[in-house]
Amino acid sequence: MSREIVNSICATLPGAEVSDPWGGGHDAWKVGGKMFASIGAVTPGVAVKTDSVETAAMLIEMGAGTRAPYFHASWVLLDWGMDPDELRGRILQSYRLVRASLPKKRQAELAEMPEK
Repeated sequence: MSREIVNSICATLPGAEVSDPWGGGHDAWKVGGKMFASIGAVTPGVAVKTDSVETAAMLIEMGAGTRAPYFHASWVLLDWGMDPDELRGRILQSYRLVRASLPKKRQAELAEMPEK
């Protein structure tokens, strides 16, 4: 995996937008103004949200990720070396979690958007 592949996955998700909120070459992917994936400027990998602190801890314990620096404990940093299908699945799960937390009206608007 690479930054380009992760960005290409995120770019296909309805309503997904990328920015560099901290400057310096970060890619922060958001839906409805809320982040679901972040690629750092230096550390290789992508940080994604999980459904709970316990899930993040389990993934870390299994070796599937590490603690995502600067993020809440429910986030994990996935390494570029992860199986591509698993990495894609984790990104999609993060997107779905964040999207589901949006107001119902915004969720409905996103449901009407075609995939890019």
